[in-house]
Amino acid sequence: MSRRPKWWLDVLRFYWPLNTLSAKMTRWPMVGPLLSRVVIPLFTKDNFNISYIPINAHIEPVVSSALCGKILDELVRRSSHRVIIGRCSCRDSKKCSNFPIEDSCLLLGEDTRVVDSRIAKHVSVDEALLHVRKKTAAGLIPMIGRVRMDDFFYGIPNRGRMLTICFCCPCCCSVLSALQYLPEEAKSSLVRLKNVDVIVDAKKCIQCCSCMNACFAKAITLSGGAIQRDEHKCISCGRCSMVCLQQATSIIVENIDVTVDEILGRIKQRVNVESGENNGLRDGP
Repeated sequence: MSRRPKWWLDVLRFYWPLNTLSAKMTRWPMVGPLLSRVVIPLFTKDNFNISYIPINAHIEPVVSSALCGKILDELVRRSSHRVIIGRCSCRDSKKCSNFPIEDSCLLLGEDTRVVDSRIAKHVSVDEALLHVRKKTAAGLIPMIGRVRMDDFFYGIPNRGRMLTICFCCPCCCSVLSALQYLPEEAKSSLVRLKNVDVIVDAKKCIQCCSCMNACFAKAITLSGGAIQRDEHKCISCGRCSMVCLQQATSIIVENIDVTVDEILGRIKQRVNVESGENNGLRDGP
């Protein structure tokens, strides 16, 4: 069992804002290149590989919100162990009033068995599924993948047998806030889901720029009287669709099976959420 007393969550509350600050500092003259040497290894390759799952995606040709549930439910059911971290350090650090601070990230995998029960709850499959549904129903955006720093934060051995599922709020998330400042080498670790696209209906769009102002990746601009999206910057988090009062922006998934298979395959290369020594997910629940 790891040793992380309850006050350790207070330490993390002060640490998390430094993520955004350190990302900004990589742009500073002189100190930026030096800091990038520290930041880039932490946010690249097997140390950091994440994707955002839009909670409001439409599956063509049937309108549905099944994408988020299908991916997250599959991961939870295949995991050999599950813990829910007691507090969200991002929301805690900013005293968030929009979303609950308690019961935050969901960690999956064999190595989560060692997480100190003073900072997390060890839960069943059903409890974990309920947690997922409550967080996504509240409008929080799931971020899933390999986050090497979480091994240290929560006292987990670095054996590649732990998957992080964060439920990110637009007002406090340090990773979302840092996106536009990350070095280019690190941005490649934020992988868009395959076959997921953002569609803007020009007939409904009134160029209010709410989507542009809400975009974490700064992938949306207003040009020539129309909304334009930078395909290379977009992370398909679905935030633009959530804030559009005209319902002019939609997240479209062309083939849900292809999308689910791609992200599960990518996770299998980096994370083992079941018991055993192989590097893959179980083939079924």
